Amino acid sequence: MEWVKAVQRLRAGRRAGVLVTVMSVRGHAPREAGAKMVVAADNVWATVGGGNLEALAVERSREMIADGITVPEVLTAALSDRAPYQHGVQCCGGEVKLLLEPLPVVPSVAIFGVGHVGLELARILARHDIELHLVDSRSDQLTADRLAVLDDAVAQVHVHNVPVLPELVVGELPPGTHALIMTHDHAEDAALCDVAIRNDKLATIGLIGSSAKWTRFQRKLAEDGNSAEAIARITTPIGIPSVTGKEPAVIAVGVAAWLLERFTAERHPVSAQSAERRPTSAHREAKA
Repeated sequence: MEWVKAVQRLRAGRRAGVLVTVMSVRGHAPREAGAKMVVAADNVWATVGGGNLEALAVERSREMIADGITVPEVLTAALSDRAPYQHGVQCCGGEVKLLLEPLPVVPSVAIFGVGHVGLELARILARHDIELHLVDSRSDQLTADRLAVLDDAVAQVHVHNVPVLPELVVGELPPGTHALIMTHDHAEDAALCDVAIRNDKLATIGLIGSSAKWTRFQRKLAEDGNSAEAIARITTPIGIPSVTGKEPAVIAVGVAAWLLERFTAERHPVSAQSAERRPTSAHREAKA
C-alpha cells in the first residue's frame, strides 16, 4: 500500500508527517471509511478523496507539522454546496470525519559498546519507539543469542558489527542522534569521543567513566586540536544524580532516565532548559 511505504520513507528519512484516515462517512463521499493518505511538508501520498476535503486535511496537517503538534486531531468536513469552502465546492451531500495522526521524527540513540551496561541500557530503550543503533568491535557481543532479549523490541534496532575502526559509524548515524560511549576499551572510547565532537550533527554525546578518566580524555582531546567548546559537548558521567550505584542495571536505569529527559525536551523545545546537563553525585568507573 502506498501510504505504508510513505510512512516507512518518512521514518527512514527522519522527516515528520501526518497520517490522515477517513474515520467515518455519513451519506455520499469520495472515499470510504478507512481510506488513508500521508502528508509531509513537501509531499502527499495516496488520497482521501481530493477536492476541498483533501485540501483542508493537507493544510491542517502541514500546520501540525510546522507547530510540532503530537496529539491526534479530528477534522469534520461537510460535502454540501451550502457549506463554506476554502478550496472549491464538493457537493456529494455527505459528511466526512478525518483522523489526523502526527508521525513525529522519533529519537535516535547509538550505544557504542554493548557490554554489561550497554546491553542493559538497550533492553530498556528497546521498549520505546526510537531508532536504536548498537555498535561494538567485538562480534561475540552482538550474536543473535545475546541480542535475543531485544527480539520483541518496539524500537527499530540496527546492529553494527565493526571489528576495525568503530568510530567510522559516527559519520553514518542519522542527524540528531544521541551517542553514548561505553566500550570495553578506554582507547576506543577516546577515539570515539574525538570523532563525535567533530560531528556537528549529533544531538548529545555521553561518556561513561570516572573523573580521572575524563581528566585524561580532556587533556588528550585538547592535544589533538579540539577546542574547549567542542570538548564541552561531551557529558560525563551520564545519568540521573539521584540514581546511584555501580551495578550495570542501575547505571542503565540512570542513563535511560537521562535520555528520556532529552527526548521530552526535543518534543517540547520550550522546556529544553529544564533538561540542561546536570552534574552527577557519583563518578562511575565501569566497564561496559
